[in-house]
Amino acid sequence: MNYKKVIQYSFFGVVALLLCFSAVAQKPVTAKNLKAITSEKVKAHIDYLASDALLGRNTPSPGLDTAAAYIAKEFYRYGLQPVNGSYFNEVPLVITSLGDDNSVEITRNGETKMLTIKTEFVPYDFTASATVEGSLVFAGYGITAPEYNYDDYANIDVKGKIVVVMRHEPGESDTASLFDGKNSTKYSYNENKIENAIAHGAVGMLVVTDPLNHQMINPRGFPWPSLSKIIPKDALAMELEDSQKLRIPAIHVGKEIMNLLFGSVDSLKRLQAEIDKSLKPLSRHYPEISVRMKVTTIQTPVKSNNVIGLLPGTDPIQKNEYLVIGAHYDHVGFNREHKEGEDYINNGADDNASGTAGVLAVAEAFSKMKNRPKRSVLYMAFSGEEKGLFGSQAYARNPLFPMENTVAMLNMDMISRNDPDSLCLEGASLCPDLVDIVKTENKGIGFKLQLNEDNHVGGSDHASFYKKDVPFLFFFAGLHNDYHTVRDNPNTINPDKTARIAQLVYKTAWHIANENKRYTIVKKK
Repeated sequence: MNYKKVIQYSFFGVVALLLCFSAVAQKPVTAKNLKAITSEKVKAHIDYLASDALLGRNTPSPGLDTAAAYIAKEFYRYGLQPVNGSYFNEVPLVITSLGDDNSVEITRNGETKMLTIKTEFVPYDFTASATVEGSLVFAGYGITAPEYNYDDYANIDVKGKIVVVMRHEPGESDTASLFDGKNSTKYSYNENKIENAIAHGAVGMLVVTDPLNHQMINPRGFPWPSLSKIIPKDALAMELEDSQKLRIPAIHVGKEIMNLLFGSVDSLKRLQAEIDKSLKPLSRHYPEISVRMKVTTIQTPVKSNNVIGLLPGTDPIQKNEYLVIGAHYDHVGFNREHKEGEDYINNGADDNASGTAGVLAVAEAFSKMKNRPKRSVLYMAFSGEEKGLFGSQAYARNPLFPMENTVAMLNMDMISRNDPDSLCLEGASLCPDLVDIVKTENKGIGFKLQLNEDNHVGGSDHASFYKKDVPFLFFFAGLHNDYHTVRDNPNTINPDKTARIAQLVYKTAWHIANENKRYTIVKKK
């Protein structure tokens, strides 16, 4: 016997065996694997999470905490690992109320005028609590939109200054407007205007209502209970604890500022009409006018939690890469004002007990696979989505694992209603590689995929990951008339559709978690 050949044969036999094991690990999901995800299981999850006992899972609330405990228990049952010793990832929130010391002083040519709070100025909820001083700059609509070749900040320096901007956007009532006709774009929102002002170095922002399209120009800002006799005392703004560090003072002002800068409201109307027509900035600096703004807010800490579970990868290198599969588990709570015997609980069966059930179903199916994925999979149920994507924002700002090692995020939100064979993929044009995977894996599921090609990210938790350059897919079955009403109950959902979407997410996730590549992400200009 030729021992050298025996050794060679043995060596190649071992290699072949290892390749065989590798092939098994790469084996695609089979019908048997999909049987772990059933309509009965997702319905049971939805029935519990959207039950009256949880009172609509508001953030924060005991009902939300009960839901979190349920999800954590399921993650433990599936054998998922806690991270840093816990299945809970704290979302540090604060409730913000308006303080007593708020003032606006305007000085022009040595003469100073004090504005009166409520009638002449009202702080916004997204304001910083701070005192700033600077000269005034009128910055049109406060918009920088490269895709529309429009920039109110072109050729004007606002560093260290206070900007005055109009609400909304050019051509708001014009169907032919470059800014998507009568549809509002992201640039119309005040939150985006303040981010833009900060990016250009402004230290404060005054907002005036654009008078050409709106007769009500009195300052409204945020409806602070302390400034009203009819608003409930606890109807306060909520935000992440560290948000103040990203803010500047921002207030809504009225005709006093319009008269000061432009001479009259009608003069501003003419200026606005000129901007709308030419789409050219008419911004200007008023060095002779200085403003001192003082905004005081009081923050009261409240807490909620994301729920997390980790399935570690098996590959020595790729286990340090992470696929996030998530959904928000909160909803909007219950209606305080209601008649006796009337349904008052917004159960949120579709929004978003259905997506949470999808995450649980996918997690259980992964846990039952004999072969574990190469990459690690992080399952996340987010709180505070309905209040402003707070749970996912908190994670994106302070991730448990590096964002640069997060290869993709799969989000499920409202996946149980409408046409049983229809499924939307929001933001499809932004992550084409991931869409190709879904198309491939959908062949055995059979959904009619609606690909959103308009670069719209969508208002759910994947947006927080997109901002951190993480490719995403948003599985969404569409809106309906029961959205955010007491009618969004478990008896209205389609458990079969929910299970099929979860199966598609499962197949897509298995594909992603077992291949060695990174995915394209297209960033909007």
